[in-house]
Amino acid sequence: MLTNKKLVLVFLFFLYCTVIEIEADGKPRRYLLYDCNPGEGFNLRRDVFIRIANLVRQLRENKKCQSHDWVLVLPPWGRIGYHWKEKNLEQSRIPWSKFFEVKSLNKFVPIMEYEDYIEEIGEAAINEVWYLQRYAEGWNSGKWEEKIHERDCIDPQSYFMDNDKKLRGWFWGYDETYAKDFKCVSVQGMSGVLVDPLCGGNTTARSVFLDRAEHVLHDVFGGVNYWKSRRSMVFSKSLQQIAANFRKSSLDSYDAKDKTKLPDDWTEHNCDDRTAFGGPYIAAHVRRKDFLHSRKQYVPTLKKIAETLKAKMSEYNVNKVFIASDGTEKEMKELKTMLPEMVMFVPTKTQKKKYKMGGIAIIDQIVCSHARYFMGTKESTFSFRIQEEREIMCFDKDKTFNRICADDEAADCEQPTQWKIVWRNDRELWE
Repeated sequence: MLTNKKLVLVFLFFLYCTVIEIEADGKPRRYLLYDCNPGEGFNLRRDVFIRIANLVRQLRENKKCQSHDWVLVLPPWGRIGYHWKEKNLEQSRIPWSKFFEVKSLNKFVPIMEYEDYIEEIGEAAINEVWYLQRYAEGWNSGKWEEKIHERDCIDPQSYFMDNDKKLRGWFWGYDETYAKDFKCVSVQGMSGVLVDPLCGGNTTARSVFLDRAEHVLHDVFGGVNYWKSRRSMVFSKSLQQIAANFRKSSLDSYDAKDKTKLPDDWTEHNCDDRTAFGGPYIAAHVRRKDFLHSRKQYVPTLKKIAETLKAKMSEYNVNKVFIASDGTEKEMKELKTMLPEMVMFVPTKTQKKKYKMGGIAIIDQIVCSHARYFMGTKESTFSFRIQEEREIMCFDKDKTFNRICADDEAADCEQPTQWKIVWRNDRELWE
């Protein structure tokens, strides 16, 4: 039987091993956490990941910061406004592994899930919360400049101090989580503007949480590190398999035949030629809901959608069109009467419960990305993410960057900007 003294020694040994694990390379580990405005959608949040992952990359590469081992803590998915509203479906505290291959993300910068962070530090606590905000005076100098300052909070805060002097907030639905300190930070600039403040200029905290992280911009949008972090976002194998089974059974689509097979390791993939062919179907993202009001000048009628897609099926000699849409059941039934060749992915109750609305959206995106030809919705991040997938898969740009013109637009209406993938360095952006 262990005596109290032996128990203390066992505990100290366990604590020592934990410290050794956290400082295995001789550097104390520091953690960067982040979140977005609750109103931001799933695909915009994926874009914010790219910005913050590149911030962590810079923290790890900057000589001023190399005394610490910076790690990115992934924010659990949830609370995504109207995008994920679904009755009787719990959609918070969702780990990234539900949607993405975490080992692939780790090949760009070291990352960990939030629950692993809790386990590693031994408590559900964050040292500092930085609430990012605009400058109250706005941008009125007429000259763009990057800047960052601690300021009074502009917006009312949902954070509050409990009776134990612990700062409480939503924190991804983890009620036990608390923070020790809080400040509002006005920021204007690229994500790199945060490097110096985080490297000891304004804090030496072990963990820093950037709330409203969408306020910082990409350092080089579309540059090589943008694409490296984007390519690291490989969809989970289980979602890929569901999409592959659907493509096989409903669309006669196979990776080998379609020339869309990618290596398991994204770092080993390159596109020297535009070799992807795609399955024997075309695909379209038909955005409805809020776009019917906020961007109505760009949204075609269902009749126009059917007419355009029929013409494209004839042009590409295929007899099926896959539709991804947030439209109502009534709208999709109406579209089906005008477009009988239309196919949609309808998840089972089990799939919807297991993979949530985010997983179902990813399956739609995978199927769209494998099509012979794709048409998206103007200014939709859902469409933009599909276009990125097709760039990664080496599709011809003319078969990727397309949209259906609205009824009142010219037949040759403006098409999406062709953001080509960059493989080796930023100079490729201008070649």
